[in-house]
This record gives sequence, structure tokens and C-alpha cells, in this order.
Amino acid sequence: MADDNFFNLHDMAQGIHRVLCEGIETRIFPGEQAMLSVVRAEPNAEGSIHSHPQEQWGVMLEGSGTRIQDGVEYAVKAGDFWRSPGGVEHGFRAGPEGAVVLDVFSPPRDEYKKAGAGFSG
Repeated sequence: MADDNFFNLHDMAQGIHRVLCEGIETRIFPGEQAMLSVVRAEPNAEGSIHSHPQEQWGVMLEGSGTRIQDGVEYAVKAGDFWRSPGGVEHGFRAGPEGAVVLDVFSPPRDEYKKAGAGFSG
């Protein structure tokens, strides 16, 4: 699609690419009031526990994993979604088949408006 406001989840050339950690990468789509992040995790990949001031919603599109939030582990599968209030420590560990997660941040995370690496900066 040629329009700057229409995208496709499966088009890996779209969005701002960011490697979050070994085995987990994302494509980021920033807007004025919210930001989408299409996260792809390899089997059993694990992200670090972190927090940020933005509210974050996650939707498990494919696969399964474990959502760690405020010290509690939650088993999640395709179709599950969750909310992380700003400032709450959280992380993710992919299941044996890997995972695809759609994250929504509000307001947008400034550090994710450019290509880079890591969960911050």
C-alpha cells in the first residue's frame, strides 16, 4: 500500500526496525497519540524485565509465551491480551513455537521513534 497511514502486519519492510534483545525484534509504527509495535520472538526467547512511563497494551497474535508483570507470571496464548500501566515492571518469554505480539503504547515512546536496539534508549 502506498498511503502513509495503511500498513500490513506481514510486510517486514514497513515500520521502524528495532532489535529488542537476542531473538526478539519489532517493527514500530508511531502516531501522534499512540504507537504500535509488532514484536516477533523466536522460540523460547526472553526479554529483560523493564518499565516505562507509558501505558502498554499487548495482544498475542500468534504462538504462546509467559507475560511477567509486577513479579507475577501469566501463561498467554493467541487471542489473549493484557494491559500494563505505566511504571509497572514487565517482560516476556516466548513459548516453544515463538510468538507474535502487537503492543500499543500511549503516549508514544520517544526512544522508539527511531531505529535502534534494546528496550530503552
